[in-house]
Amino acid sequence: MNVVKRGSFYHLAHSFRKGGKVTYREKYLGKQLPGNIEELKEAFLRKCLAEEAFKKLDRIKKNFASEWGKYPESVKKNILTDFAIDFTYNTNAIEGSTLTPEDTEEVIRHKIAPNKPFADVQETLNHARIFFAVFNEKRVVTLSMLLQWHLGLFKDTKQDIAGKLREYLVRVGDYVAPDWQDLPRLMREFFAFYEKNKNTMHAVELAARAHYKFEKIHPFGDGNGRVGRLIMAYILKKRGYPMLIIEYKKRRSYYRALSRTENGFLGYFIRAYISAHRKYVA
Repeated sequence: MNVVKRGSFYHLAHSFRKGGKVTYREKYLGKQLPGNIEELKEAFLRKCLAEEAFKKLDRIKKNFASEWGKYPESVKKNILTDFAIDFTYNTNAIEGSTLTPEDTEEVIRHKIAPNKPFADVQETLNHARIFFAVFNEKRVVTLSMLLQWHLGLFKDTKQDIAGKLREYLVRVGDYVAPDWQDLPRLMREFFAFYEKNKNTMHAVELAARAHYKFEKIHPFGDGNGRVGRLIMAYILKKRGYPMLIIEYKKRRSYYRALSRTENGFLGYFIRAYISAHRKYVA
């Protein structure tokens, strides 16, 4: 999504792949950039996505539901456990855990602790518990719920920050998170965004935007990535879409996407989602 100037006039321009071909769309803006340019960008992008990407995403949902409904409950339980192991390994590995996929399976499935740091083992066990809680959650997500998730993740390893919003400044690489004194307002805005869009915005778009907004707020002293990816999983599950694992081996693409604009991250997220679930696209 770009703003381009042709002569004296501004346009929004977006290219995307449709039916195996690159399709180009433009929207005329006028001689001056409108004050609500960001809103216009989102609306135009959503219109373009509806032409192709959203149709693929909806086919994924339909075909996934059809396949999932055929499994006996015992098989579903095993599939979900396998997914929880994979999700937990990748989300913790992104944050520096030393556990391998095999270690993670031993901890979650067999409750056998490898010879690895206590914190990594305990956070793996705790994450699996919270993942299943998120998967089965029926309530609307709230700040209290996020604090409970965070507490559950870190109560055994980081008691000083577990379940608490930060009260200090943090920096992640080149990114300086908002002042901690702004967190109450930012979190209110975050939940207002969710409440406004939870039933109307496309689920995959909502998951992407909610994840991006949460990561930019960075409300916790540690664990923002893990909680943010659980929010993403919660939204997709609640709306009947298969969940997405952000893979450790593809973390650089994920980091680069988070450094872009929100619409830039959305583009990355939709591509990653379709790629991860391509067997359901046909």
